[in-house]
Parts: sequence; C-alpha cells; structure tokens
Amino acid sequence: MTMHFRTLLIFWLILGLAGCGHPKHAAIPTGATVLVLGDSLSFGTGANSGEDYPSLLARSTGWNIINAGVPGDTSADGLERLPDLLETHAPKLVLVELGGNDFLGHQSRAQITQNLRTILNNIKARGVPAVLLAVPAPTPMGAALGNLSDDPLYGQLGKETQTAVIEDVLSDVLSKNTLKSDPLHPNAKGYRQIADGLQEALRDLGFLK
Repeated sequence: MTMHFRTLLIFWLILGLAGCGHPKHAAIPTGATVLVLGDSLSFGTGANSGEDYPSLLARSTGWNIINAGVPGDTSADGLERLPDLLETHAPKLVLVELGGNDFLGHQSRAQITQNLRTILNNIKARGVPAVLLAVPAPTPMGAALGNLSDDPLYGQLGKETQTAVIEDVLSDVLSKNTLKSDPLHPNAKGYRQIADGLQEALRDLGFLK
C-alpha cells in the first residue's frame, strides 16, 4: 500500500466518521412559526408567565413559537389536538413533548408509542419536520436519588420514524431539586436551562444557524 493511497484512505475514513453524527436539517428562518405540542412542562407550570421554555426559546431564536402546552395532556390528547393546530398555524417545525402524564397514569408503553408515532407521522405527512423531546419515566428510586433518565421508548421511536430526538435535557433538569418548583415541574431557573439545552441541540441538528 503506497503512502498516497494510505493518505486517501485515512481522509475518506475521517469523512465517513464525521457523517455518523446527527443529520443536518434545513435551518428555520427568523420569524418562522414553530409549534410546541406538549403538556404542563411546555405550558410552564411552576414558573411565571413568560418564563416557560417556549417563550425563552422564542426570544433567543427569533422564531414565532406557539406554545400549545396543556397541563394534564396525554399523548392521546395531543394527538387529538394536533390537526387543528397544524391547520391554524401552518408551522415550519414542531417540537413534541408528551408522555409524562401517560407514565403517571400507567398507560401501556405500546399505546404511548403508538400515539407518539401517529403524531410524528401526521406532522411529517404535511411536509413539516418534527423533533421529539425525550421525557423521563418517573420512578420513585430515580426521583429519590435525583437520577432520572429518558425513557428508552423515545430513542427507539426516533430511530424507527427517522425523527430527531433531543435527549437528556428534561431528565437533567427534573433530576435536580434546585431546578424544580415541585416534584414534577421545573422552576424559572429550570426552564431557562431547558431552553438553553434545546437551543444548543437544535443548533447541532441544523435547525438553528
């Protein structure tokens, strides 16, 4: 093997490894409408008006973010609300944050997965990209030790549907009592950390320049 051939081989290997990360998406321009479909974690329960992460993200990105977070909503509720939201707002991107209330209500994992899968497929059927926010499954041990982790169904569903998944952001905040207003919801500082984490992840994915 010649030195020239070895050099070329190393070059193409490096390019191949560089392409193994997150796929890059088209950037969403300033002023575009972005929809957040979620529950109380998106609504901003536990903080004052304007301290929810969609509001914070809107200010830092310049996007027109529609906060469709409804406290108590399950994945089934989100699925029911989605068509009207898509029709009314015609978003350029949808962030999906659902599943926590399903876990609390002991819904079957199969049903949660199916609801989220249908939500993602319905968004994509309109030619709109979706991003799934991984949510931790609340466990007494994880809560007690401050060590919550994303439920694996989100990563699995992301791979299955080829949907970008933002992992660890919610789990990291909800694992720290200093970032929570109650056992289930962040405080203002926690929502700020969520917004910062989402912004960094969205930039890595290419949605933000």
